[in-house]
Amino acid sequence: MHAPLSATERSTLVQIGGRNAPIGALRAFITLLVIAHHAVLTYHPYAPPPKAFDALPILWTAFPVVDPQKFGGWGILTLTNDLFFMSLMFFVSGLFVADGLKAKGAGGFVKSRALRLGVPFVLSVLILAPLAYFPAWLQAGGAPSFEAFAQAWLQLPFWPSGPAWFLWVLLAFGAVAAGVHALFPGVIDELGRLAQGADRRPGLFFWGLVAASLLAYLPLATTTPFGHWTQVGPFVVQTARVGHYFVYFLAGIAVGAAGVGQGLTDPQGKLARRWWVWQLAPVLPIVGAVGTMIVAFSPNPPPRLILDLFGGAAFGLACATLSFTVLAIFLRFVRKTGPLGGSLQANAYGMYLTHYVFTAWLGWLLLPQAWGGLAKGLAVFGGAVALSWLTSIVLRRTPLLGRIL
Repeated sequence: MHAPLSATERSTLVQIGGRNAPIGALRAFITLLVIAHHAVLTYHPYAPPPKAFDALPILWTAFPVVDPQKFGGWGILTLTNDLFFMSLMFFVSGLFVADGLKAKGAGGFVKSRALRLGVPFVLSVLILAPLAYFPAWLQAGGAPSFEAFAQAWLQLPFWPSGPAWFLWVLLAFGAVAAGVHALFPGVIDELGRLAQGADRRPGLFFWGLVAASLLAYLPLATTTPFGHWTQVGPFVVQTARVGHYFVYFLAGIAVGAAGVGQGLTDPQGKLARRWWVWQLAPVLPIVGAVGTMIVAFSPNPPPRLILDLFGGAAFGLACATLSFTVLAIFLRFVRKTGPLGGSLQANAYGMYLTHYVFTAWLGWLLLPQAWGGLAKGLAVFGGAVALSWLTSIVLRRTPLLGRIL
């Protein structure tokens, strides 16, 4: 997930007089979307049936627990989420990069990112991921023994890292940005100029984002297997989307360099004022993306290149329209944060890091219950939010983790 705010970032937000409230609320909202996504995958209508722990392809990395009780609505939720929420996370994570680089320099920026992203990634890979995937081992028929699980785990062809993949990719993106800034100090300001005036003409920035993301996405989407993940040890990433994610990260840097709370993120800007126009914008792209999926798995699908190009265009448009829709809503309606919202925002990072353990175990514990997929999905979501929230509150009270979280 996005890194927590540094002292520099918090200072910047104070200077703009609380105009960051929509961005802080947006951070927390994306965290809740992530938790919901992982909570309901157990009850996804097309979740694959459990099989041997080491049987290829190893699908339990995406579906740690699979319940025979399904709910079709969760399929719609996860598909819609998958179209935009990771991209929006990279965008939000890029918003404060420009200020961080200017305040700390390239070396100091990378050092702080290594602490706030690298350390949690290592802890997630070594501790949290195995804890989250232990229920997958149990459902596959494994013995309830951590020793047996550890032996099977170490024999896997890669090291599953769960949602922590986002951390290392974000760290790598930040290192690239820092390197470019060190070699060419004016590049960040040039990016900021691309976002200037977006408060008056958000549509221009929107179409620029769509064009850049498609240029990054389509070449990989048409030359790699559908849904492929590149896996090297614990370092995994969606192969076709890595360039697309980098574009959204750069877009966040550009908007942040122009000024957080100004330009595109101005609560008084055109995007916020015309929030209602954006509510219908994602409909056709989502229909196109869903339709492409249906046709692709039909008995007589068209050539793959046609599917990749049409589906890729639908994905790029759906991602951008959904991202602008959500951003517009938060800019328009969020003016301040109460105590509960403040706590949620403060603990969002910790919740992202720990929630996967709770969604997996709660899904496994509820397997014997005959509540139906809808009720179970809601129960796992609510339980995971509460438990990860409480866990983050506790962890933030420890010296080292408190500094990170």
